[in-house]
Amino acid sequence: MKEKLSQIKELAASRLSQAADLKALDAIRVDILGKKGELTQILKGMGALSPEERPKMGQMVNSVRAEIESMLEKSVSELRAKEQAAKLKLETIDVTMPGKVPEMGHLHPMTTVIENIKSIFIGMGYEIAEGPEVEEAYYNFEALNIPKEHPARDEQDTFYIEGEGDFLLRTQTSPMQVRVMESGKLPIRMIAPGRVYRSDEVDATHSPVFHQLEGLVIDKGITMGDLKGALAVFAKELFGEDTKVRFRPHHFPFTEPSAEMDASCFACGGKGCRVCKDSGWIEVLGCGMVHPKVLEMSGIDNKTYSGFAFGMGLERVAMQKYAISDLRLLFENDTKFLKQF
Repeated sequence: MKEKLSQIKELAASRLSQAADLKALDAIRVDILGKKGELTQILKGMGALSPEERPKMGQMVNSVRAEIESMLEKSVSELRAKEQAAKLKLETIDVTMPGKVPEMGHLHPMTTVIENIKSIFIGMGYEIAEGPEVEEAYYNFEALNIPKEHPARDEQDTFYIEGEGDFLLRTQTSPMQVRVMESGKLPIRMIAPGRVYRSDEVDATHSPVFHQLEGLVIDKGITMGDLKGALAVFAKELFGEDTKVRFRPHHFPFTEPSAEMDASCFACGGKGCRVCKDSGWIEVLGCGMVHPKVLEMSGIDNKTYSGFAFGMGLERVAMQKYAISDLRLLFENDTKFLKQF
């Protein structure tokens, strides 16, 4: 039995020296010290010894167990240290290497233009009004002096919503002007930016989804002079202090008189270039004095109050400001294009 104990100790030492990982060490522990291990089997066979031999043999078995456990513990510590060293070597960071700079995004050119325009009008005392993109036909057309038989409806063909009532995707943000007027809070000084929809084919200058901004001022004694003064200030803030404006007669069903406003080309200063198509002027927006019938339908006394309104396509402003020739570039999300801004 002494010989057997000596063999077990030598075998344990040999196997422990060859163990490659902690899993192998645990297997050695089970084989030698486990319930069915070799050392345990010797303990079970001590019943065959005489009462005088049992204590001595028990001491020898416990001594061998203690030595094997000590060797096992030492091997575990050494392997853990090796694994830790290997892991640290693998995860070593060269602090002298340049870091990876994260790629930062920036505002989309359309967002920049919209925020700039909103900021200009807020600075002039205007409030921002927002409303539904799925609109009632009454607010989109009739309340703006565009009855069902009016040809302007053909020009603003849009997407209608099936179901009860006459609903559609709004073709302009002008319905918000009517909703604000119907609220009865006077005077009014507001702008309404937002998405609008028309059934246009996608090309370099058209899209079925685009952005508009409508403005409205209602008060006592408002004149065309107030309109021209306010929009001249806006143009200077948007395109530069040297910007000049001009107004050309036009027709809109909801304003009378009506006009188109041009601004002197910010790229060439009015001399003529490819941005302004050599005209020296850039068309910016449509405007006019609010039609008395529109005021009346919204519950405002058109004998006491008057006002002006204006509206612009924001994609057009962005294209003019950044000399972009194709509208599709603004929503195709080509990062090479967007990085320019």
